[in-house]
Amino acid sequence: MSAELTDRYVVGVDFGTLSGRAVVVRVCDGAELGSGVHEYESAVMDTILRSSGKPLPPDWALQDPLDYTSVLKNAVPSAIRKAGISPNNVIGIATDFTACTMVPVLADGTPLSTLDQFRERPHAWVKLWKHHASQPHADRINEVARGREEAWLPRYGGQISSEWELAKGLQIFEEDPEVYGAMAKFVEAADWIVWQLCGEYVRNACAAGYKGNLQDGSYPSRDYLRALNSDFAGFAEDKIEHPIGQLGDRAGGLTPEASQWTGLPAGIAVAVGNVDAHVTAPAAKATDPGQMVAIMGTSTCHVMNSDALAEVPGMCGVVDGGIISGSYGYEAGQSGVGDIFSWYVNNQVPGTYFEQAAGAGITIHEHLTHLASTQEVGEHGLIALDWHSGNRSVLVDHELSGVIVGQTLSTTPEDGYRALLESTAFGTRMIVETFREAGVPVTELIVAGGLSTNIFLMQVYSDVTRLSLSVIDSNQGPALGSAIHAAVAAGAFASVGEASQAMGRVKRAVYAPREDAAEAYDSLYSEYVQLHDYFGRGTNDVMKRLKARRRELVGHE
Repeated sequence: MSAELTDRYVVGVDFGTLSGRAVVVRVCDGAELGSGVHEYESAVMDTILRSSGKPLPPDWALQDPLDYTSVLKNAVPSAIRKAGISPNNVIGIATDFTACTMVPVLADGTPLSTLDQFRERPHAWVKLWKHHASQPHADRINEVARGREEAWLPRYGGQISSEWELAKGLQIFEEDPEVYGAMAKFVEAADWIVWQLCGEYVRNACAAGYKGNLQDGSYPSRDYLRALNSDFAGFAEDKIEHPIGQLGDRAGGLTPEASQWTGLPAGIAVAVGNVDAHVTAPAAKATDPGQMVAIMGTSTCHVMNSDALAEVPGMCGVVDGGIISGSYGYEAGQSGVGDIFSWYVNNQVPGTYFEQAAGAGITIHEHLTHLASTQEVGEHGLIALDWHSGNRSVLVDHELSGVIVGQTLSTTPEDGYRALLESTAFGTRMIVETFREAGVPVTELIVAGGLSTNIFLMQVYSDVTRLSLSVIDSNQGPALGSAIHAAVAAGAFASVGEASQAMGRVKRAVYAPREDAAEAYDSLYSEYVQLHDYFGRGTNDVMKRLKARRRELVGHE
């Protein structure tokens, strides 16, 4: 890095589930100087399609792509103002996105949902990562792949998720052929937003590998796709195949239109897009093998580099260069974490608890956490399964649902809350142990995301996993990670690894496992494993039967 870059800056923009946030970062040391947040106007459409007012079937989750461009118009200028810097000193911008979040578009990138003839067609809108209505299509994708012994399937732990490109594309093809026919490209939102910034469609290597099933330079074959549906053979070639951009590369220069939106100079570097979880690893200085980053928010995504290629059951994928060049990037995750806690608070906690929290000047989550923290391990007499949004890893099954075992007439709201907190820690331990058993050791857990501020929860995770917990030293981990990639795309650093060491921020070993608590959690975890396997591995498929009955009663589109 040259000395002249000490007064140069980059902008990272993180597109989350409910909002987008921008951060201005100094190139020389990673200092975060200002940030801006913009809430999506349409949020998540999971019950009603806003444009028509008509109800959506169960397990749908849609978004409006215009909410994403609004982030560029609002959050970025706000971050620049708060940073107090001249926009002329910004040398690059980079973005990250939830994944797999898919935008059906025309050849010029126009989203189908913005066209009058498709505005009331649900399949024309963005399918958010948590759209799980394609689970029946995912089941067939997996069944056919196993029957054909497709070589790419073990790279994804033997299961393809309903959240990914193939399942979502097949659902559109079979349920709304007109939308499918009008769709020139099925584009990851991470790549669509870069397209809006620089006028170039560049498919990022991360999303293509993890969510598009691109392995060793190839997508699933025409013969395989034809086996799913005789007219679906051209899906990969026609709808998702596109030139690949490597992480940290320059996708293009900021267009004059995007310059007006953001207030940044036209022509500055726009980096290739990235996935929110994977981009966080460099921000947390987690680029060495064995350093697992858990990005904890609405859901949790676990990412880790390794120098070994292995087949890990239930992983979301292993991609060469999927996080940084020269390493195999692994991904796993939990579909529900923070949203489970929110559901519980919104639906299971009486008003008196909210009054107590207000009286103490704290949030309801802080109040419940405090009450729960006074208990001994196992005092509540409960064990829970963290499947309220299905299971991403290691079962890869979104037909599964949540369970709390042990409730009595004396069970309190804080009891249930603590059991759910612990259940998500057990889910992470299941992931860690599955990696270890597959020959991919996990030596450190680094936590990022909004839930990292919950001290009690972090200690529970350390106790349950028996791992030292480090915490990213940033309130905007993904945005900082994007800023690091912007610096590389602008030529300030030769590699993402080099930029990570200069700009990443982490507090090492903030939490350590407590032996007494760890031993107690070992016992509870063994109970969790029994429930996990009983409901999740085919012994009792009651959850799937109940979901099928609900779909019958609620009805389909």
